[in-house]
Amino acid sequence: MNKLAFTYADTQFTVFVNDSEIIQVFCDQQAIQLTTVNNFIKSCQVNGATLRFDTEQLTAGRIGIATTDAPFDYLDVPTASTENKTGWLGLAALGLKVFKSAKVIKAALAGASVAGYAWLFSFEFAMMLIICLVIHEYGHVRAMQYFGIKTKGIYLIPFVGGLAVSDEKITTRWQDVVISLMGPAYGLITSILGVVLYYATDMEIFAGVAVISALLNLFNLLPILPLDGGHVLKSISFSMRSWIGLLACLAGVTLGLWISYTFGLMLLVFFIFIGSIEIIFEWRSRKQSHLLPLDRYGQIFSAIMYVAVVAGHVAVMMHFADADNVILSLPMKILSS
Repeated sequence: MNKLAFTYADTQFTVFVNDSEIIQVFCDQQAIQLTTVNNFIKSCQVNGATLRFDTEQLTAGRIGIATTDAPFDYLDVPTASTENKTGWLGLAALGLKVFKSAKVIKAALAGASVAGYAWLFSFEFAMMLIICLVIHEYGHVRAMQYFGIKTKGIYLIPFVGGLAVSDEKITTRWQDVVISLMGPAYGLITSILGVVLYYATDMEIFAGVAVISALLNLFNLLPILPLDGGHVLKSISFSMRSWIGLLACLAGVTLGLWISYTFGLMLLVFFIFIGSIEIIFEWRSRKQSHLLPLDRYGQIFSAIMYVAVVAGHVAVMMHFADADNVILSLPMKILSS
């Protein structure tokens, strides 16, 4: 990572960059938030003016800086000095760098997830579960990419599920709704495809994929933070009135605790604890929130989308409710209880 320092309007700026992008910008030693204009242009607001950065030539060691619509001035980025590391210290540093590699971590977590689920159930069941999780998280990633939000990819967490990680924050409640619902929506496509392949091939493994996908995604649609359904509920209710959002989210917490007690899902209690912290921060920062709220049309449309995705997964589970196979009928029995 390299550092570039410069002065603009009697203000000291420090920019930290790597070979291809800006890591962080500091204004008078305080971090400022960057907005993505396109693949190479970033901007920020400083003292009522817009400061822009062009990262297209970062690979050549140069960065463009301009105000508002003025042409870019390109500065050379100083190269960080490197030390010659030898012996065990150098090997340890290299090993740490490899361990921190996102690809290595993703592969290790994916392997641990497959091994863990295969140990608990079977290899075939583990693969079906992983496929459902990956498709679900890919739906989140695609939604982020649609809104121009950079992503770090998908991480599979053993015995927990999956996680789609972004590099940037959302700016509107609508983005939160769409990103949250696209995971279960892609899961619904998986379930429907599983049903079609089951009738085309008469192989129960496809029916198993359909049912498992429906159950996992329906669980994720529970109106409990930090699950996807909780994010949809939060975006709709906090767009109406902040106190309505608080009451609605607290109702979701109560529902989650009841489900945890009824089914003995202690891991869900941990998730509810994390979601409760998010609710507290959301409530405390309600007057300074940078998120653009949903209008009345957006609230209604978001609720309709949520109900439609839920209904689709329930329909898939109901379709196999009377199946002779215990695995295929189990999700509907759980839902009906």
